[in-house]
Amino acid sequence: MRSGATVDRAEAVIRFWTDDIGKANWYVSDPAIDQKIRDGFATDWAEAAAGGLGHWLTGARGTLAYLIVTDQFSRNLFRADGRAFALDASARAAAKYAIERNWDQDIDPPLRQFFFMPLMHSENLIDQDRSVAMFATRMGGENSNALHAQAHRDVIRRYGRFPHRNALLGRDSTPDEVAYIDDGGYGAIVRALQAKD
Repeated sequence: MRSGATVDRAEAVIRFWTDDIGKANWYVSDPAIDQKIRDGFATDWAEAAAGGLGHWLTGARGTLAYLIVTDQFSRNLFRADGRAFALDASARAAAKYAIERNWDQDIDPPLRQFFFMPLMHSENLIDQDRSVAMFATRMGGENSNALHAQAHRDVIRRYGRFPHRNALLGRDSTPDEVAYIDDGGYGAIVRALQAKD
């Protein structure tokens, strides 16, 4: 019974993300979408936060569902709140485990990118380098986030962390980080990379 329920729940996450939300809305800040996720999946997030859902990590689709819950839904459930990053370490560990087993290659783009997003969200430069490499080599020609992978890495190279998280996490910002935010922050980095192309 638990096995079937587990598969059904993981598939429900993937169906919701692909069919109800859809690619056009994956990275949109929309209170209505956030509320849908809160209504439908807050209990899954809470279970993951309590150390559960590890039983999903036995193959590509279960891991994909786990990564959507821990890396993506976190940001919808807790927008403008430090809890948005609470499960990042769990998502990174699951992503690395899956990539080592090539499970990402069992999922077609564009969903495949969610195996690499936890690396993009990391404040570790080694993870950032790996994120850039994954988007460049493992997306099968679907490189819509390759530029953003480079931009995230540039921020970590420059500051060692994401300055826009500082206030949410109770961290003090350096003068350089304050200037970065005042000068357009992440958007300015993206525009500078686009200008190079």
